[in-house]
Amino acid sequence: MSEEQVAPTAESRRAIVRDSLAVGLATGAYGVSFGAVSVAAGLSVLQTCALSLLMFTGASQFALVGVVAAGGAPLSGTVTALLLGTRNTLYGLRMAPLLQLNGVRRVAAAHLLIDESTAMSVNRQTRSEARLGFVATGLSVLVLWNAATLAGAVAGNALGDPRRYGLDAAVGGAFLALLWPRLQDRRNRVVGVLAVAVALGMVPVTAAGVPVLAAAGVALLAGVLLSRRPSPGGGG
Repeated sequence: MSEEQVAPTAESRRAIVRDSLAVGLATGAYGVSFGAVSVAAGLSVLQTCALSLLMFTGASQFALVGVVAAGGAPLSGTVTALLLGTRNTLYGLRMAPLLQLNGVRRVAAAHLLIDESTAMSVNRQTRSEARLGFVATGLSVLVLWNAATLAGAVAGNALGDPRRYGLDAAVGGAFLALLWPRLQDRRNRVVGVLAVAVALGMVPVTAAGVPVLAAAGVALLAGVLLSRRPSPGGGG
């Protein structure tokens, strides 16, 4: 039997599930913020919960409600959310050969393909452990994120006009909180500064939502240019 087919021990399974639940609790609790800022942006409780259930990717969800809150067209918000969600496609290219799921299980796994489930599976020693980490993390985040979204949406809706409490500014703050951990790398900080400069320059002359798309274009262009840069050793 190959190493990839070896079933994890009971102790290993408990450790993976424990870590997965911890990640799910920490990430899912943040759904309260999304629920609150979504109703602050003008979406209903039902629309907010549908976004968390069907879209299920935090950065894209915050981007969509951020564009709507700024008065942008829903189409602009949708395109922005799709651009931010393209990273999940890259995750899929890495996870497909690792998990080796087929049929209905592959389709179900695609919905759980997020930052956290990917991170909890890519460094496992065997395929069985990778699958357990992926599924346990994905399901825990899915359940807790949606439960927290409902709680935040109901609470935010009960507050009345969000502008009385400054919640209309919470969209940008929550989105920045999602972005902040990714700015530890110097290259990411440079790309972020350039994207902000482009977005701010376009705010006075374009419709709401367009500056966000332009900033995303800066990030995509940087990714393309960096991917074509020769390696230090001169190899391909």
